[in-house]
Amino acid sequence: MLDYSIMKPEGILVLKPDAPLNKQDFIGLGAAVDAYLADHAKLHGVLIHSKGFPGWENFGGFTAHMHFVREHHKQVERVAIVTDSQIADIAESLGKHFTSAALRHFPFDADMQALDWLKAH
Repeated sequence: MLDYSIMKPEGILVLKPDAPLNKQDFIGLGAAVDAYLADHAKLHGVLIHSKGFPGWENFGGFTAHMHFVREHHKQVERVAIVTDSQIADIAESLGKHFTSAALRHFPFDADMQALDWLKAH
């Protein structure tokens, strides 16, 4: 399951994955982000906050995730990966090949510091 919210005044998308991601997670997320982007040029930031990456429920979840990234990455300025998982280093390295957004890793308990970095656009 993917819990998400958009901090509208700041233009920051907060993602909190806590179970394997599925296609429905990205359908709902896509609709919310598209509605926000209808009135705004960009998301100033994305904060991904999770103890560890829960993976995908199935291949459909993975492909929906990749589709979401492909459709929205040009409209994101910064991404903060807030986790203690080793996957953050891999995500940060791979992310540089898939997006022009600035990427930064923060420890799991530094979510407020990550939020401050995202707000400093």
